[in-house]
Amino acid sequence: MKRTYQPNNRKKAKKHGFFARKGTKIVSRRLRKGRKELTR
Repeated sequence: MKRTYQPNNRKKAKKHGFFARKGTKIVSRRLRKGRKELTR
C-alpha cells in the first residue's frame, strides 16, 4: 500500500511558492513599495 503523502516539490512551489504569491495583492503592494524582502 502506498503512503498517502507523496511530496512533489514542483506542485508545492506552484501552489505556495514565490511566483504563486507574486500575483497576490500583498506581494504586489510590497513590490511597488520597493521592499528589500518580499516574502519570508
